[in-house]
Amino acid sequence: MNTTIYKERKIVSRLFAVLLSALLMVPLLSSCGGGSRNASTPPPVDDSAGRTVSDRTNQPEAKKGLGTGQKVALLAGAAGLYYLYNQHKNASQEGAQGKYYLSKNGRVYYRDAEHRAHWVTPPAEGIRVPESEAQQYRQFQGYNRNTTGRDLTGITSSAAPAL
Repeated sequence: MNTTIYKERKIVSRLFAVLLSALLMVPLLSSCGGGSRNASTPPPVDDSAGRTVSDRTNQPEAKKGLGTGQKVALLAGAAGLYYLYNQHKNASQEGAQGKYYLSKNGRVYYRDAEHRAHWVTPPAEGIRVPESEAQQYRQFQGYNRNTTGRDLTGITSSAAPAL
């Protein structure tokens, strides 16, 4: 009688060990499998942490010739972001110097060579733009460091690829 209980426990413990081993192998085997390789785009990359677009955007040509007599406006926040979008929205290439898109959530992004979306952040110090050119951004938050105004939500972009 004692040996039958021992044999039953031995069989149950072996089955339990095999079951646990199989369960532990499932994640390993599923991650190594080829699976379906779809051509979907990778998730967006948020480059805004610690880095701005000031080093990768072309400042307007008017900035070079800004004299003491010419009035300038400082575009930061939503105004700066919309300015950068308008400067790049018709570019033909991809990447930081290429075409920018306006997302449904009111953010601006560009796509790199691997089609990953990179969020754009205007420089913290703002963008100096001739006042005559900056007038179209007057209603947006960040125009001449104004903390009130509209953001970019609700502005639609017709040619933006899905994120």
